[in-house]
Amino acid sequence: MTSRIHRPVRAGHAAQPRSAAPLGVRLPLVAAVVAVGLCAACGPSSENVGSASPTTLGQSATALAPASPSASASTEASPSASASPSASATTQASSSPTPSRSKSASTAPKPARTSAAPATPARVPGPGYDSSADGQKQVDAALAAAKADGRMVLLDFGANWCGNCKAADKVFAQPQTTAILGASYHLVKIDIGGNSSANSALLRKYSPAGGTYTMPVLVVLNSSGKVRTDTHTTGNPSLTAEGINAFLRKWAA
Repeated sequence: MTSRIHRPVRAGHAAQPRSAAPLGVRLPLVAAVVAVGLCAACGPSSENVGSASPTTLGQSATALAPASPSASASTEASPSASASPSASATTQASSSPTPSRSKSASTAPKPARTSAAPATPARVPGPGYDSSADGQKQVDAALAAAKADGRMVLLDFGANWCGNCKAADKVFAQPQTTAILGASYHLVKIDIGGNSSANSALLRKYSPAGGTYTMPVLVVLNSSGKVRTDTHTTGNPSLTAEGINAFLRKWAA
């Protein structure tokens, strides 16, 4: 029978099994295994992690870089990265020539503006005053025509026996004065030298100042019938071509 000698165990030392590897050897192995597992699962990293050596990370990145073609493939195959059909269609549509109809419309000459006085001159009555005419109807017809063509209305209150009225008639008959009257006025000649109370009332309507009237009395109305000037209050112009033409031009606009 073999006897065994048991050596006493010193106090403060724990028994360690001989088969277990030293702790300093096991820790590096565990770290290496964990590092390899992380690289295989997550792919390469551009930064150094933990205690892994640069050589090992460089080899992993070279091996795993071709294994992720999704980024480059998606970039090449994506239609949004290249010129989309809608964008090219929009570009072609914007650069396409405009239809000939709109082009011709834009280049078509603009119609000429209608002037205040039409080309056809108004009728200018002859010398003298018609004592049988209805003055109010004549004024109403002239105002209606003025609303249509934009001319002024010139009322000439006078008498056939009035010398100043005959002098004015001679000027009205001159070509230059007739042209001004036909272009800018509807002339109405109203007899106030007789016994027509209606024509006298018409004079007081458009020349209400009253008193003694010096004939001819020239009153200019706009197309609405509003008095613009009355020579009973302002005084008659010189009864010459220069004086009457200046008066007509002044109140034509």
